[in-house]
Amino acid sequence: MKKIFTKEVIIGLVTIVSLGVLYSGINYLKGINILKQTNHYYVTMSNVAELQISGPVYVDGFKVGLVNSIEYQYDNPGPDNIVVQIGLDKEMKLQTGSYVELKSGLTSGAYLNIILNKYVSTYLQPGDTITGKSSEGMMDKLANDLIPQVESILPRLDSILSGIQILVNHPALHESLDHISVSTANLQKSTNQLNNMLSKDVPSIVSNFNKISSDFAIVSENVSKIDFERTFIIADKTIQNLNKMTEQLNNPNSSLGLLMNDSSLYNNLDSTAKNASELFKDLKENPKRYVHFSIF
Repeated sequence: MKKIFTKEVIIGLVTIVSLGVLYSGINYLKGINILKQTNHYYVTMSNVAELQISGPVYVDGFKVGLVNSIEYQYDNPGPDNIVVQIGLDKEMKLQTGSYVELKSGLTSGAYLNIILNKYVSTYLQPGDTITGKSSEGMMDKLANDLIPQVESILPRLDSILSGIQILVNHPALHESLDHISVSTANLQKSTNQLNNMLSKDVPSIVSNFNKISSDFAIVSENVSKIDFERTFIIADKTIQNLNKMTEQLNNPNSSLGLLMNDSSLYNNLDSTAKNASELFKDLKENPKRYVHFSIF
């Protein structure tokens, strides 16, 4: 019986499978899903700078397809002579009047962005041609917007740099820097002194404070042991006795009252003191009148 799967058939099948896997792998690396159904449209453009095959196609920032091919119409030179074939998801519908913009990112390269005409209810059919436009890229914006501004700033920048150079070369700046250096050195010295004080004096101060706190605690404990009630009773009795003594002094009928309030006693004492003073004076002036000396 003749074999169906000969050596040559097996090699052919392996080759076909390998080519299929290679084709699928290449499309996968390009971002093309060969199992997903797509609708093809054509976009006419005059400039496709940086646009690559398998480049993304977006609608409102959402990826809906890829660029399948880019062809230049050699037999029809002029504007819109480049035809770009795009494959969009089958579910994606394009309204009549929609157009495509070519945009470029700073790192992602060029891509296509579809601007939908959402004001109509008629749709393009697969295979129709869409108008393409090339929007101003980021580098173009830099060249058209930023560079003129930079050119206008350059004269001012030159004058600013000249002023900075004059300021840097001015002797006062060097003198100020020297003063700052001296101040920094003094500050470092003060910091070292403060550190020494904190390491030497502060511990002793804290120790003394702790000792004072301990003594204060002892004093507080001793004060808490004092019988304040008994002390207040004794003080009250003392005040009562002082009140009684004051009453006796103010009473003219008592002995102390008579001594304090009787003016005759004061007059007699004053007269006695005056007579004694005259007697001592006379005794000093005439001692023989009062003292007699005799040898025999």
